[in-house]
Amino acid sequence: MGVDLARAEALVDTPAIAEQITRIAAALPIGVRARQCPLRTFVVGMLLTVADHRPAHLSRVHAALVSLGEEDRLRLGVTVDWRSSPHVLTYRQVEYLNALVETALRKDEPDGLASEVLQGFVDALIEAGVPARQREGSTSLAVDWTDVESFAHPPGHDGISADPEAAWGHRRGGGPGEKAALFFGHYLSLATMVRDEDGPEVPELVRQMTLSACSNDPVPVVVTSLVQAAADGRLGLGDVLCDSGYAHRVPEHFALPLRAAGAKLVMDLHPQDRGPQGTHHGAICHNGNLYCPGTPTKLFELSPLARGANAEEVSAHDGRATELARYKLGRTSADDADGYHRVGCPALMGKVRCPLRESSMALDYTRPEIISPPKHPPTCCTQLTITVPPSVNAKTAQKHDYPGPAWRRSYARRSAVERSNARVKDPATIDIGKGWCRLMGLVGPTLFLAAAIAVRNLAITDAFEARQADNEHRATTGLPPRTRRRRRTTLAQLAGATSTPP
Repeated sequence: MGVDLARAEALVDTPAIAEQITRIAAALPIGVRARQCPLRTFVVGMLLTVADHRPAHLSRVHAALVSLGEEDRLRLGVTVDWRSSPHVLTYRQVEYLNALVETALRKDEPDGLASEVLQGFVDALIEAGVPARQREGSTSLAVDWTDVESFAHPPGHDGISADPEAAWGHRRGGGPGEKAALFFGHYLSLATMVRDEDGPEVPELVRQMTLSACSNDPVPVVVTSLVQAAADGRLGLGDVLCDSGYAHRVPEHFALPLRAAGAKLVMDLHPQDRGPQGTHHGAICHNGNLYCPGTPTKLFELSPLARGANAEEVSAHDGRATELARYKLGRTSADDADGYHRVGCPALMGKVRCPLRESSMALDYTRPEIISPPKHPPTCCTQLTITVPPSVNAKTAQKHDYPGPAWRRSYARRSAVERSNARVKDPATIDIGKGWCRLMGLVGPTLFLAAAIAVRNLAITDAFEARQADNEHRATTGLPPRTRRRRRTTLAQLAGATSTPP
């Protein structure tokens, strides 16, 4: 993955990581004899192990350290002078140091969630894998979770397992031939940086990671981590993209904390959350917005565009979305400190003609007209504006009108986090399948996963910057842009190939 010893040492020597290593090392017990392998060297060994596509085994960490050159072994403490003769680090010493680290980082009463010290080390290690020149490139994040199966055997009839911090979870097969199934392990949540809507391209770097037992809902776990990162100034929360698995959660667990932290949600709504969901002062709550009570009910049947739709279907879908937007109550103010804002009648904003608003009847006939206004006009039809508290559309409110063209273009960026999940599961790279890490509990797998993602971030940055440099070179020299090489022979090519007669 392009991470050698010098780069691994530079990563662990960043101020945030060095501070965390010093903090953890101070919590380790002091024995009669000085410990041969420093914690810094142990972390370097983890980075070298995952960078070389090796499984996350302590024996691999030991092998990576003892295979270094003689000068590097002496400098890192892998080889020391002991009783007038050199002593090479043994596997048992690595195993014992790992046990001490796990004891220092786990909670006194394990609950399947990372301790504050463990999460702090993970945050610092992942952030160290993001070059400073790329951290301010975007404030948009795509979030998703995936399954990480424990190496331990699931609990039997007695309910006992070797991994006390793993639990039964459910994974949904999204690929060809993949079926939904139960698994025993943890949920891994990743927040991947994507470009801003009007911003330049950025490398798809993982900015936040959490690992929790399946007995805990992964959504509030990652939300707490993101909000804390924003409060600490490590992340700027802009757009947050997610699928319906996040949007369908209780608003107090996902939408409300992120909005309070300044995030703008771009999410796919769960089928149960789509369509009209009650009223507010007479206005219809639909897909996160408020609409005029005279809106044609047929427009509320608009659903997301089907995959593979042709140009004609896209045009018709976008036309219906534009027509529906005419009936939406428009904002007349931004959110105040408590999340309240005001919206106004679409007729007063010049979007529709309504007999209840005499001034709107002077608009031209290109605007739709409310044919049957309410006989007993509600508050939204009698006042100029109405106040909307944050509890209205708390679950479904988002940045763009769902499922219009602006939402579709913005939501397309969410595929970046799918690529992040795919990379850590790819057999050609990290491959975090069962047996990748044979450590029990939460601490060991979390440390190795954080190291793997930090190395992955460096590889993604290298590839992105090389591609950008190549594009600039081609632009300045007049060369055509690089195109993707065709990797398959098409049916047309086979049919047009000349065949030799028998």
